[in-house]
Amino acid sequence: MSPATTLPQRVWGNAYLLLILTTLMWGGNAVASRLAVGQISPMALTSLRWVFVCAILPLMLRRELKHYAPVLLAHRWRIITLGALGFTVFNALMYLAAYSTTAINIGILQGSIPVYVLIGAFIAYRTPIGWMQAIGVAVTMLGVLVTASRGDFATLANFSFVPGDVWMIIGCVFYAGYTVGIRARPAVPGLVFFTAMAIVAGIVSLPLLGLEIWNGSIIWPTLEGWAILAFVVIGPSLLSQLFFLRAVELIGPGRAGVFVNLVPVFAPMLAVLILGEHLALYHGLALALVLGGIWIAEHRAARA
Repeated sequence: MSPATTLPQRVWGNAYLLLILTTLMWGGNAVASRLAVGQISPMALTSLRWVFVCAILPLMLRRELKHYAPVLLAHRWRIITLGALGFTVFNALMYLAAYSTTAINIGILQGSIPVYVLIGAFIAYRTPIGWMQAIGVAVTMLGVLVTASRGDFATLANFSFVPGDVWMIIGCVFYAGYTVGIRARPAVPGLVFFTAMAIVAGIVSLPLLGLEIWNGSIIWPTLEGWAILAFVVIGPSLLSQLFFLRAVELIGPGRAGVFVNLVPVFAPMLAVLILGEHLALYHGLALALVLGGIWIAEHRAARA
């Protein structure tokens, strides 16, 4: 086996590296959603990203899709639900949220997903929540609060949600449902399963695009909008989803979901580099809490 094939295989088998790369791209997606304001409208960005994905993957995997068509059709309602909620609705709500909240808030609120995932996994599969895992989640959520309060917990008493924050919270609940649901995905290769959901996402997004055109709020991509769209297609739409599917396959939805707490750390850091926001000491504290919480939850889960 050559070194060129060994490295990709090692990466593909390392759930933790895959999850770090995934959350880094998701943090970038939060920043991209803010950059997209005025450059491409929310539903246009949502729809076009999946249209481009569907222009690539189904052609590349046409033989595999034909071979596994009976299995996919047998699980069509699960695929339709997961594709619509995890790919279309979540991203549409994120891009809509960017018009009334910040990239940092978008990233921070995604940190709530692990809580919904653990609850959903318990409801759907009776997956036990150990006390060490609960402590780990609590510590990571403390990191989210440090970020949300900008290091001043007194501000939490007066914290109010703007419409964008509400949209983002609803989107996080939907994505948590998607995370739990893919645990029981049909017995097909991950790339085939992802492609089937992407096709659903593209179809479901078309009525949303039509509504945006009908009400006159459509903004077709500018030159900068095309660049944003290219990143969203390659990173958050393709690579990160495949990485996350593989990670859930390796360690399960509950443990994988904890890593989503890295998004509220990566998003502010990327916002500093790309949007010019200021980096404060509390970001370092938040990073320590988030990583510490993940270590606590993972250490216990690995021993179990």
